[in-house]
Amino acid sequence: MFKKVLIANRGEIAVRVIRACRELGVRSVAVYSDVDRASLHVRKADEAYHIGPATASESYLNIGKILGVAKLAGVDAIHPGYGFLSENPTFARACADAGIKFIGPPPTAMEMMGSKTRARQHMEKAGVPFVPGSTRGMEFEQTRETAEKIGYPVMLKAAAGGGGKGMRLVRDPKDLKSSFEAARSEAERSFSDSEVYIEKYIENPRHIEVQVFADEHGNCVYLGERECSVQRRHQKVLEESPSPIVTPEMRRQMGEIAVQAAQACGYTNAGTIEFIADQNRNFYFLEMNTRLQVEHPVTELVTGLDLVHLQFHVACGEKLPFAQDDVQLRGHAIECRIYAEDPDNNYFPSPGKITLLLLPSGPGIRRDSGMYEGWSVPIDYDPLLAKLIGYGASREEAISRLQRALYEYFVGGIKTNISLFRRILAHPDFRAGKLDTGFLDRLLADSSNKIADDERHEDKVRVAAIAAGLFAVLEPAAAATSNGNAAESTPAKPSEWKQSGRIEALRSR
Repeated sequence: MFKKVLIANRGEIAVRVIRACRELGVRSVAVYSDVDRASLHVRKADEAYHIGPATASESYLNIGKILGVAKLAGVDAIHPGYGFLSENPTFARACADAGIKFIGPPPTAMEMMGSKTRARQHMEKAGVPFVPGSTRGMEFEQTRETAEKIGYPVMLKAAAGGGGKGMRLVRDPKDLKSSFEAARSEAERSFSDSEVYIEKYIENPRHIEVQVFADEHGNCVYLGERECSVQRRHQKVLEESPSPIVTPEMRRQMGEIAVQAAQACGYTNAGTIEFIADQNRNFYFLEMNTRLQVEHPVTELVTGLDLVHLQFHVACGEKLPFAQDDVQLRGHAIECRIYAEDPDNNYFPSPGKITLLLLPSGPGIRRDSGMYEGWSVPIDYDPLLAKLIGYGASREEAISRLQRALYEYFVGGIKTNISLFRRILAHPDFRAGKLDTGFLDRLLADSSNKIADDERHEDKVRVAAIAAGLFAVLEPAAAATSNGNAAESTPAKPSEWKQSGRIEALRSR
């Protein structure tokens, strides 16, 4: 096992890897920018080094600075987390050149699967099914001809894309040219790569991914699937495992194809093969994420495996300690991504100081968090604060436990999207497992949603009850004189807040 590992990341994933280091007896090294000096991952690590200003290109994306710290600290390996440099083959290769183990796949696999068009080309050679369309970027005339061949609606996608950038849905041929130009322009701005390809748009698809794990001895397994259809602007918001619609036979088919795809590119360590599925359970290869996923905790809970521990052991050259037949899924897990964003202001980021933090707990609840009370959330990075995961013997139990935990969760001083998950989990379509990638957009667009009205009413009741409780505690002290003689004080006027709180409490019964 490694003696010392540097975590080239920040936030909750850095804390997650640091905890794994401690469990494995490995010393952890954190890096931080100017605005992260007081962050939780810095406090948790055995050692921490400053790497520059808040701008990511000058700190967390600066390969030279990170490798400089790695050499200074004398680390054996680097764990990239997710985001930042985690899928950068240049960084993986630079680690190898410096004699430092990169805890992830080889750079050749990253290069092969990092571009969506290259990935489609390799999957075509390997016989893996993918959505009809092009396998490389094309000029407009070729794109128009392909669109006519596969039929509308079509989706234009950036080859180097992610997070919904460089994507355009085209339903009418007359919109193809303007959408093509807009997609190319956005791809160039976002990824410095204007390559755009086209594929058939699957109506009301489900987004389902399969976790794969491969060692350096030719062994590769799949660890079940995750349903990721609850998305906003092509960004995952909530994930669960197993998927409500995947049957044992469908799981086996998807898993075997995922393993085939991973082996086709010489993959090792943790990776994810993403599929889209139509309403008839036909599924198609979408892309591969060559790193540990944000949503890995749901897989850990249903398999009983620690994926970060496995990453370390595999990176050390060990064989996988189990075979495919040993993998069993038990129970159900659902993850909510808690963001510092304002649901009432178009989910605009909400940086600032956390003045009060009330944390949920109890049976079946897990929190992977990078925040603490008194910490100031910076505006410079992704606003993900924490992940709240509910686990139960059944999907219904996981939902009920997660709902209870969400009502216990409170982050003061900033806005969060906690209230959004209360709406999602209470929605009848979600509870019935009737999901597709448009589910959340429809829920948010429904301004007359009864759940939203009930949520606002419940919030008013809670605020009134809290205010009444505060006044009940504070009024006796306020009524006393400076020498503590309450008898000589003027009788206090009855509190309107307290009266309102009592009235609301009675109405809600």
